[in-house]
Amino acid sequence: MAHEPLETPAGVSDSAARSARDLRVVLSRLRRRIREVATDEDLTPSQESALTLVGKHGAATASALASAEGVRPQSMAATLTALDQHGLIRRSPDPDDGRRHLVTLTEAGRARIEDNMQVRSEWLARAFEDRYTEQERQTIIKALGLMERLSEQ
Repeated sequence: MAHEPLETPAGVSDSAARSARDLRVVLSRLRRRIREVATDEDLTPSQESALTLVGKHGAATASALASAEGVRPQSMAATLTALDQHGLIRRSPDPDDGRRHLVTLTEAGRARIEDNMQVRSEWLARAFEDRYTEQERQTIIKALGLMERLSEQ
């Protein structure tokens, strides 16, 4: 079934609407490709995502991680069990509530995240080097400077 193009919102130019659509598609593909570069075969995508989330949040409860990841607490519990079995996280009693546990990274978990970030950064830099001329890279740098405004609040 073919999808009809989205309508351009009122008061928005066709070029702005096309830029938005094209950017979403390109960012989605690029994100997926970057994720593939350092995907560990012994972890599922949801385990990789949860490991990264624990690294970003620091000490957090399983329910807080589930909420941040947009999954059911039971799903997060299963994911955390797998990460624990790989020795990538540790669980320790929450000093504020002994019924709960806080999840943190082990040194192995921290190293895995850092290694993945390094591999992804190197792949991206090499891709820019191999696929673009210096002039094209300068154009990309300028475009990224303009796009930075989209992330400003």
